[in-house]
Amino acid sequence: MSNALAVAAVSFVIVDLLNNGLIDRDISSTGVGDVAVTALPPDRIDTTAQTQSQLNLFFYQATPNASWRNVGYPSRDSRGDRINNPPLALDLHYLLMAYGMEQLHDEILLGYAMQLLHETPILTRDAIRKSLAAPTQVNPASGLPATMLTLFTSELAEQVEMIKIYPQILNTEEISKLWTAFQTHYRPTAAYNASVVLIESRASTKTALPVRYRSVHSIPLQAPFIQRVLSQKTPADPVVEGQPILPGYKLVLQGSQLKGELTSVLMGGDEIVPADADITSDQIAVAIPATLEAGTQAVQVVQQVLLGSPLTPHRGVESNVSSYVLRPVIQAVTASGVLGSGTNPRSGNLDVTVDPPVGPAQRVVLLLNELPPLTSPPDVPLAYSFVLPPRISLTSPPQSPPPPTNNISVPFTGVAKGKYLVRVQVDEAESPLGMDSNGLYSTPQVTIP
Repeated sequence: MSNALAVAAVSFVIVDLLNNGLIDRDISSTGVGDVAVTALPPDRIDTTAQTQSQLNLFFYQATPNASWRNVGYPSRDSRGDRINNPPLALDLHYLLMAYGMEQLHDEILLGYAMQLLHETPILTRDAIRKSLAAPTQVNPASGLPATMLTLFTSELAEQVEMIKIYPQILNTEEISKLWTAFQTHYRPTAAYNASVVLIESRASTKTALPVRYRSVHSIPLQAPFIQRVLSQKTPADPVVEGQPILPGYKLVLQGSQLKGELTSVLMGGDEIVPADADITSDQIAVAIPATLEAGTQAVQVVQQVLLGSPLTPHRGVESNVSSYVLRPVIQAVTASGVLGSGTNPRSGNLDVTVDPPVGPAQRVVLLLNELPPLTSPPDVPLAYSFVLPPRISLTSPPQSPPPPTNNISVPFTGVAKGKYLVRVQVDEAESPLGMDSNGLYSTPQVTIP
């Protein structure tokens, strides 16, 4: 690749090409006389003091090359470190102008110059090296003039793309605007492009080690999808539609394309790998973690792929996220510290053992429903509810919150003596009730003496 001197080097090489071409074709024999070939802005050419005809190559614009502009990107990694030096790819735009001393000299000069560029559409590497030759001890005056000695270090001849020269079409309006901007008198003009100049930085880069070997692993284009979340009491029991999801049960996921190379289930932040016998394409049965709190929970199927040598798991595809409600179960309930006698309302505490444990940030509601014989008017059983707030403040939780607990004590007051069905709601997940042989709710219950 070239360096930043390449733009000036291209202009110098083209000027040298034109100068040598006019000499080789003996243009002085046409009556034009000696010709000066320059690379000056048009406003710096003094036509009033002109002593000879002049051919001027004016570089007026550089534009990004469309084919090379994205080569080498991205140039930096995620940490911002440089991993590559993408080349600055430029197309150079020139105006070739003829200044004649006499009539028709302009046309003669422009004709010869355009023929030279037509017959030399590519600046060969040898031609560039010859024009930009560094001075030697044998002939220190050869090659570049003293003011341009740095151009031979441009490395223009070593860039991967050779410089192509081709004419550019400018209409009358475009040429008029250019010459108006030059603020000088118009002269016969031809437009050319030189493409492509590749300027590359020499900044140090961080490169990765080469790839030792390649392996290809193909997998079918599929994604798991959870349609329903059900439960199973034991592996021997059937999967019943509408059955509550309780601690100790198995969670049954039904859907499509659920089986992959490595299949796991995400629940409550835990990744669980079911047994192979419990995974099929349309169903997965997985045990509910004992640490999972009651309430609404999310579940997702994750499929990983085995790659490399030795084979190691890599991220694959995930299913949709489905939700279910894990309901608490009351294992025991007793009344303690009961105060009151006769027909007076009672107060005290209801000590309840629940599964799964209640987290410190969970809200608990205790529900009581009177059982026969009723102490209230006929067909109007009593019902009560008591709230146990979370054990920690949700706005400013402590640094060391208390652990989850299976045993909770809910204060009650204003309750008539009698037998009551007991339910708890933990974050809106309600415990189920048991039924007797007559299909009536019967358990769990507590007696308020």
